[in-house]
Amino acid sequence: MRYVTALGLALLLLAHSTASWAASGTQESTLSQIGTGVGSGLGTVVYFPFKAVFCLGGGIASGFTLIFAGRDNADKVAGAACRGTWAITPDIINGKEPVKFVGDPSAR
Repeated sequence: MRYVTALGLALLLLAHSTASWAASGTQESTLSQIGTGVGSGLGTVVYFPFKAVFCLGGGIASGFTLIFAGRDNADKVAGAACRGTWAITPDIINGKEPVKFVGDPSAR
């Protein structure tokens, strides 16, 4: 029992001292970092299929646009559908970045 108590105390002191070594500008708790990491992973799992279907539909629409309106317009349609955010990151969860479902068609 003494060994378990000594080990627990040593780990507690070590964990406390390592947290003070990592001096970053904005400190988040470990629990908060885990939460945003898990939230971004689950958010990506839910978000990605919708974005993929939207991009696929935009690619099909871009083909019709190519036939009827020319290459430049088709590029804009495909760009708007397939550019933008594809994964939910912890910065998106924290509100530091926006989600761009529809991309900027003029960006290359």
